[in-house]
Amino acid sequence: MTFGDLTYEAFAFGFFTILTLGGALGVVANRNLVRGAVWLIVSLFGVAGYFVLLSAPFLAAVQVLVYIGAIGILFTFAVMLTRSMTNLNERYNQQWWIAAVTSIALFGMLVLLVILPVFGEQETAVSDVVATTADLGVALVSGDAYVLPFEVASLLLTAAMIGAIVIAREEE
Repeated sequence: MTFGDLTYEAFAFGFFTILTLGGALGVVANRNLVRGAVWLIVSLFGVAGYFVLLSAPFLAAVQVLVYIGAIGILFTFAVMLTRSMTNLNERYNQQWWIAAVTSIALFGMLVLLVILPVFGEQETAVSDVVATTADLGVALVSGDAYVLPFEVASLLLTAAMIGAIVIAREEE
């Protein structure tokens, strides 16, 4: 069913775009770090919605479980545990205009190098081999595939959480 030229997919894409960009704007514009972490979770939820629209339910689940469930909550706890270290008096510094010019230049480069060539007449090679979720699971736990980076990432996250707790205890 369509609403004029607006399909369900286009409506969902617009909704997830508003979530992603609105959350990102909330992260940048919010002075409170805990609220900024909540806005980050909203933005990451919008990205998970993009994965659903791209027919990648596994990546959407990973986005929700790993980024929202682990990274977002870890960041929220780290901010709450180290709250006394964030006594910022100034919101803006004297170099804000350099950041604005750099952001506009990077956005322009992104448009020129990534977005505009998409509208050209280019053909891309598509692989005939499609990996399944079972193949990804075997690759993550197989001894000759990606088990070492998977374990290193888990150790890194554990060390970050322990470090946040140690810093919070030193401040008391």
